[in-house]
Amino acid sequence: MRVSAPIQGHGLPIILFAHGYGQSSEGYAPLVNYWAAHGFVVIQPTFLDSRMVKLSQRDSRAGQIWRLRVEDMKRVLEQLDRVVATVPNLAQRVDRSRIAAVGHSYGGITVGMLLGARVIEASGAKLDLSDPRIKVGVLLSTAGNGGKDLSPFAAQRFPFMNPSFAEMTRPALVVAGDKDKSPLTTRGPDWFTDPYTLSRGRKCLAVLFGGEHLLGGISGYLVTETSDENPKRVTAVQELSWAYLRTALYPDDPAWSHAQAAVAASAEPLGRIECKE
Repeated sequence: MRVSAPIQGHGLPIILFAHGYGQSSEGYAPLVNYWAAHGFVVIQPTFLDSRMVKLSQRDSRAGQIWRLRVEDMKRVLEQLDRVVATVPNLAQRVDRSRIAAVGHSYGGITVGMLLGARVIEASGAKLDLSDPRIKVGVLLSTAGNGGKDLSPFAAQRFPFMNPSFAEMTRPALVVAGDKDKSPLTTRGPDWFTDPYTLSRGRKCLAVLFGGEHLLGGISGYLVTETSDENPKRVTAVQELSWAYLRTALYPDDPAWSHAQAAVAASAEPLGRIECKE
């Protein structure tokens, strides 16, 4: 686990970050460093699917990693005092009432469940793994609807990818790239907007033009896995995610309205934003 925090300041809000498949607490420095530099404490657990863990597919936990991810996020919250105490002079500077969750890809699925998205089981029952301690979320390049929208590969390998977003009513920003083509779906990039279009409650959607799955390179500095390297796109993700969370946790802060206005006024916008109540 990694904890990143500002050197100064009190009443600091918290971001609990869920990494993508195979990643770890060592990744996503472009986002984490930005958030920490702008007033957030960022906590990054490493999940069992991480390449660092090297979990065997024959391990009894392998088929339940999607659920264990959610349990790990909750475990961090249950032991939050212990976690923040590992950083000198931090324990008395955090605001435990203002907690957000952010996730990329697989991590977005994890965060969606914490925000209220249900997993539709084979019986038709809807599994609720939500946690009321998470007040708001950001879903980056997050999988959409299941069922017929899944590719045969995804339907066979990832049966948990059958969500119901109708119950995900807590505020969230959904960020998707309009060039994000996934082998997990029979649809195009619009699949990644489903967490916005199929959910209820206060939500915003940011679609980044030209963005692929790593949204310009959010998983790390100069990582070779980035197929759409674009520093300006990474900057957009940094600024939009921070502004959204800032206003969601502090309603009197105009950061999000300023960010929306900046996108709308740009002669060459990097994307488009829409919101709903």
